Amino acid sequence: MGKYINPFTDWGFKRLFGQEFSKPLLISFLNDLLVDELHVKDLTFRDKELLPPTKDQRGIICDVYCETDTGDRFIVEMQNRWQPNFLDRSICYACRSILDQVDKGRAEREDAYKFLPVYTICFMNYMPHTDEVSKFRTDIVLADKDTKAQVSNKLRFIYLALPLFEKKAEECVTDFEKWIYVLKHMEALSRMPFTAQKEIFKQLEDYADSHRLTKKEWEAYENSLWVVRDNMACMAAAEREAREKGHAEGHAEGRAEGRAEEKKAIAKQFLAMGLTVEQVSQGSGLSIEEVKGLQ
Repeated sequence: MGKYINPFTDWGFKRLFGQEFSKPLLISFLNDLLVDELHVKDLTFRDKELLPPTKDQRGIICDVYCETDTGDRFIVEMQNRWQPNFLDRSICYACRSILDQVDKGRAEREDAYKFLPVYTICFMNYMPHTDEVSKFRTDIVLADKDTKAQVSNKLRFIYLALPLFEKKAEECVTDFEKWIYVLKHMEALSRMPFTAQKEIFKQLEDYADSHRLTKKEWEAYENSLWVVRDNMACMAAAEREAREKGHAEGHAEGRAEGRAEEKKAIAKQFLAMGLTVEQVSQGSGLSIEEVKGLQ
């Protein structure tokens, strides 16, 4: 067992970013993520369950859902393995948070649809598919298609594909890069880097130290760790099966192409012998059109 907990287990993630005692960690991370854009002084954790407008619709449970001192909403999600429509799911979460702000009692007023910004931040702890994102950090805003100018700050999506972050510790310049390096490599670290450069990492070290967990906390963490390992094993097995299937299909396709080339070679020999197109077709197994194409 490593010195520090795995921050991408469900329990570990919520210990570091979803608890009242570790709230300074989340505040610091958000400020470093959105440096020069906003500054969070304080935040309040909201109910992680976003209820549907009607009882026959599905509710949503976020990993972390909070509101800043200025009223901005933050949804922070952690995903360890690929799921279909994950990006669509994050959009759904943001839209539900918007609907949650709309006051139905002021429908006739000018501010009926006035709401505060919703930021959705997604840690993607897996290699994204080509139809998702293609770089480590992807920022999405509501912008004009032609001018690229942002037209509203009410919706913001930030996707962090951790496998695509390849910087070493000495290459990390910004505080945000240092955060990502620590989170990505935390379980394998023997000591916490950057503590001399940024005070918050000393606090992170305390909360992430696996030797400081109580027996109850350790059991909860260990159970969460087994879930991650089982998921990873299932994902690896699925990827291996897909590769093997691809190889088998490739071999079958190769054999089919080889047979087709053999038929063409036989047909060319028959044509050289002066046989008719019909005779060549019958002898080689190619269609009349295919034989004519060889003439």
